[in-house]
Amino acid sequence: MGRFESVGEYVAAQPPAARRALALVRSAIRKALPNAVERISYHVPTHDVGGQRALFFACWKRHYSLYPATARLLAAFGDDLAPYEVEKATIRFPLSGPVPTRLIERIARFRAKEVASAGRRGSWYAPRR
Repeated sequence: MGRFESVGEYVAAQPPAARRALALVRSAIRKALPNAVERISYHVPTHDVGGQRALFFACWKRHYSLYPATARLLAAFGDDLAPYEVEKATIRFPLSGPVPTRLIERIARFRAKEVASAGRRGSWYAPRR
């Protein structure tokens, strides 16, 4: 994985199919979190809310991922996440399928509230399902 200076650079560096999916993911997060600070952290796109990392996304060969999937998030979105692979603190969406933009917006808003209520005490990691 390369070193990127901006989220736009990260998205532009992906293969065409992944670029389209990530543009939709990015747009959904920006719509849900219009005041979030968008940056690169840990070499992937990150959205900070209130100075806290709320949501990351990344692209892989066959899927893109959202992080972190906390225990509270998994409990709140269990049925909605059933079609997707969830492991540790990661939600994986296949590049071959449609981008669930409304679900991603809801996840982003949930994470923003979670970060705001937990402050620095909140755990990123969730148990395996």
